Amino acid sequence: MTTGHERSLTQIKFNAEGDLLFSCSKDHIINVWFSHNGERLGTYEGHNGTVWTIDVDSQSRFLVSGSADNQLRLWNVSNGKCLYVWEFPTAVKRVVFSDDDDKVVCITEQRMGHQGAIRVFRLNRDGDGTDQPREPEHMFHPIGSKATVCAFTYMPNIILTGHESGKVALFDVVTGTETENNERAHMDTVTDLQLSPDRTYFVTSSKDKTARLHDTKTLRVLKTYSTETPLNSAALSPNKPYVSVNCLFVSPIFELKTIQILLGGGQEAMQVTTTSLRQGKFETRFWHKVFEEEVGRVKGHFGPVNTIAVHPSGTCYASGSEDGFVRVHHYEESYFRAKPYGDLEIED
Repeated sequence: MTTGHERSLTQIKFNAEGDLLFSCSKDHIINVWFSHNGERLGTYEGHNGTVWTIDVDSQSRFLVSGSADNQLRLWNVSNGKCLYVWEFPTAVKRVVFSDDDDKVVCITEQRMGHQGAIRVFRLNRDGDGTDQPREPEHMFHPIGSKATVCAFTYMPNIILTGHESGKVALFDVVTGTETENNERAHMDTVTDLQLSPDRTYFVTSSKDKTARLHDTKTLRVLKTYSTETPLNSAALSPNKPYVSVNCLFVSPIFELKTIQILLGGGQEAMQVTTTSLRQGKFETRFWHKVFEEEVGRVKGHFGPVNTIAVHPSGTCYASGSEDGFVRVHHYEESYFRAKPYGDLEIED
């Protein structure tokens, strides 16, 4: 358990190797930790508002962050230096690197008469990273329900979005047109969206108390994991077939590399002080990805789980909560030996 934040966590992310864990919070701070022992390696300071979102590139060279101070910042991971600042009329609620690390997509909030916008920046990776284009390569305003989460897909110039209405959609970033949508993917706000390693399917969590697995190309719902509480996050586990909820954590369905889904969440933060630990359901829940059955729960937090991330090799997972703590859970050997569904062999 790590204690480097004074307020609730908003997002956590492992780097590609899994040796570093990044966390951001409402205390305006970004921290980086060693994932194997929870020791804090450093802090990225500069934002003047809640840091809503972070992402790190595949080389662990650059970190991007979006904040309520209306800024998107580019950081040097190794020394904590802020390399560039983009400023917008409203808060940055989501930021994600492309698979090749050359682009960054961000969502800015719809507020104070300003439309919600999605911007794609092409990063200049030459030199020390301080010479960046001020204007986005592409920018558009999604029509209708505002976007809350986004990600690059495996299809060129196509990004995936989740919306306040529960819709998921595909957009062509060049033209700004919606090429595909599923208006009834969820019945309430999409709170998290995480892609499988090959980006052919993805998992979402929602305030409608469900997490769902979708096909990236068609947006068809493949599996549904139902709970009794609103869900804040969902993630994929690479080596087991489970999903974790209340911060959902899902593993690949088609390759059967993972059959678990992790879900995280809990009740609204404003109701926490009047509710016992048991009633609040402040736990991470594991679901079998294919059979849609709950297979386990992990307790520990004293508030709703806001965000979950899984180690790239599937050896552990991390959760960040309203209580201000980041908990890193390393699986015991028995976890990898367990065969709750018999001799189901994993195919490569």
